[in-house]
Amino acid sequence: MSWALERFGDRIVVASSFGVEDVALIDMAAAIRPDVRVFMLDTGRLHQATYDVMDRIRNRYQLRIEVMFPDAPRVEAMVREHGINLFYDSPESRRRCCLARKVEPLKRMLTTVDAWVTGLRRDQGVTRGQVAHVELDHANNSIVKVNPLADWTSEQVWDYVKANRVPYNALHDGGFPSIGCEPCTRPVKPGEDARSGRWWWENPDTRECGLHLKV
Repeated sequence: MSWALERFGDRIVVASSFGVEDVALIDMAAAIRPDVRVFMLDTGRLHQATYDVMDRIRNRYQLRIEVMFPDAPRVEAMVREHGINLFYDSPESRRRCCLARKVEPLKRMLTTVDAWVTGLRRDQGVTRGQVAHVELDHANNSIVKVNPLADWTSEQVWDYVKANRVPYNALHDGGFPSIGCEPCTRPVKPGEDARSGRWWWENPDTRECGLHLKV
């Protein structure tokens, strides 16, 4: 994190969905650079608990969080044609929704920077087992993607958050290790894959929204 913030300055941004990994990263980054840029993707379908912790983080660190919204006409057209809950219909429909609500807003944000920081960890699921600490994001003009927690375990993340008294999403206490949109996220059972509660009706090998796909 120190290397990335020093190397890229105000041309790097921390991505946050306000899960436990992301609040840990914000705590680390704010300690190094109090005016660090942080953004979140507001899909319009998030849990209220996510908004609650977002405000707690904003107030704790005095951050101006940059909120990216999807293109309203695109979402309106999608819902008219495919329904409000199209993501349950098929993997293709779910990806269509993620593209409009998450991927395109992300791309708009990343055109403003040379690097971004994520909370990806290798043990989060089968789709993330090869995550590197630093890599080129070829899906986004080959900007630098920094994953400081790539080799951390869930236990290490929680130890950090508790030791530093970092505000975290209350849903984690209800069995949500991974938190996304409300209709696409559910609690998981002990011992299950951390991301098994995301798009649980799909094959585990396809459970990515498109934000972190390799090309």
